[in-house]
Amino acid sequence: MNTVLILGASGNFGSHAAAAFTRAGWQVRRYKRGSDIAAAAQGVDVVVNAMNPPGYRNWAKFQPEIAALGLKAARVSGATLLVPGNVYNFGTAAAPWGVDTPQRPQTRKGRIRVAMEQSLRDATDVQVIILRGGDFIADGGGQGVFGLVVAKQLGKGVVTAMGDMNAAHAYAYLPDMARAAVELAAARASLPRFADIPFAGHRLSIRQIADTYAALLNRSMRIKPFGWWMLRLASPFMVLARELLEMRYLASHPHWMENTELRRYLPDFKPTTTEAMLAAAMPASLAPHPARPADARS
Repeated sequence: MNTVLILGASGNFGSHAAAAFTRAGWQVRRYKRGSDIAAAAQGVDVVVNAMNPPGYRNWAKFQPEIAALGLKAARVSGATLLVPGNVYNFGTAAAPWGVDTPQRPQTRKGRIRVAMEQSLRDATDVQVIILRGGDFIADGGGQGVFGLVVAKQLGKGVVTAMGDMNAAHAYAYLPDMARAAVELAAARASLPRFADIPFAGHRLSIRQIADTYAALLNRSMRIKPFGWWMLRLASPFMVLARELLEMRYLASHPHWMENTELRRYLPDFKPTTTEAMLAAAMPASLAPHPARPADARS
């Protein structure tokens, strides 16, 4: 039986990865922050480093330490290191974004991310897989921007736009992305030493999301602009407000991921349909009704 060690197993990606590896028959170990990483990594085949800084703050200090922790775990056991990537690296480059897109980040977090990934690329004694996705969507909405902002008021017939409602945006459905991680881990012997694999997921505008929910819920949906002014007021006191303000450009800059590398290594991988994903992402209190023509209006 293969064994995987997951750092950050209680987080968004880590918890979904743990569930997906378990379903695939792997033995799953969950790393406890602050414990002996060498002991935890003994005998594992794959290390998934999905850990975030404590309190989701002080990225410049903690991100290099977290990256080094994952590399140490992989070296102890001779394991493959798998890391979930994001789109912060690309700044405002023209889409689609993929392995050949220049990485010219325009934010502090983007620069930190590029430096961290370079440290993984430089670790020539460890096989590294970066599975790169857009904004996370999970069943019930999840704890990311989609669940906490975009779809938070679905029950009131409202979808919230944090920027241009017609701009394409990259979304990654976490159950699908975690399933792809398991399949890539199983196929690791056929992958190169460093594999940067974009996960296309879903390319959706807020308008398309509202239209889909209008059909699923058999009601018209209103698109409401997000109140960025509230975050500006809160930013001196609230870390999350500052993080969201820094990444605001992504809400209006059209972007999506290409899928060439994923198709190369997982040619039979089939993602969940957009309709099924958005239905699953609704709050549990909202059960889809039989669809009939409905509209979404701004």
